[in-house]
Amino acid sequence: MLLTIDVGNTNTVLGIFDGEVLTKSWRVKTDPRDTADELWLRYTALINGFPITGLSVCSTVPASLREIRAMIDRYFAAIPSTIVEPGIKTGVPLLVDNPKEIGADRIVNTLAAHTLYGEDGPCIVVDFGTSTNLDVVSPKGEFLGGALAPGIEISVEALASRAAQLRKVELIKPKSVIGKNTVEALQSGTIFGFAGQVDGLVTRISEELQTLYPESGEPTVIATGGLAPLVLGIAHNIDYHEPDLTLIGLRLVHERN
Repeated sequence: MLLTIDVGNTNTVLGIFDGEVLTKSWRVKTDPRDTADELWLRYTALINGFPITGLSVCSTVPASLREIRAMIDRYFAAIPSTIVEPGIKTGVPLLVDNPKEIGADRIVNTLAAHTLYGEDGPCIVVDFGTSTNLDVVSPKGEFLGGALAPGIEISVEALASRAAQLRKVELIKPKSVIGKNTVEALQSGTIFGFAGQVDGLVTRISEELQTLYPESGEPTVIATGGLAPLVLGIAHNIDYHEPDLTLIGLRLVHERN
């Protein structure tokens, strides 16, 4: 069985694949202070009982990646392991100014999106995490670039910390766009505001893709990330929700290597 680990700035997602089937997944907080031994204790407590025969990892947190390397050397040295980094075969051409600055999660998301949904043309991956990432995938599976925006949760936290009469609220869809009190107004501005932001960016990206690939049709838009459920059914331009897109990409990268 393959253990996949996606280390994000806020959360770490782990998944167990039996062949192509994701049989189990977990979401835990990311703490850059965790040592290799602490990571091993946490992960093995979750995967206890699963016979791990392979390991595939991507990380956007350098401190955590350093400790994961140590953990692999210390406890998983006997099994094939893949860390998504320069030199690893992903099959994803990076058509950007500086390929080295592209996060590993964006690369594996590109691979997974093209593999699952790219038969009919380009794709746009909207990853709702600490930041909201829009990654653009060509009809050939190339990473073309994208857009990065502040994430939903950190935007709410920043507003609450800077505005004396505003506070953090539960992130749920309000009854109407016109809030009748401060809580509803904050929920409306956050949920409908971010949905509108995504729709606007997707529309503009789609127009550019139509210029680049006039015969490919409209791009397929895939939502992923821990905060994606907040805007599903509200953002009009999202076609599919794939919560495990990054884990699927990690599996595909591991198979290529």
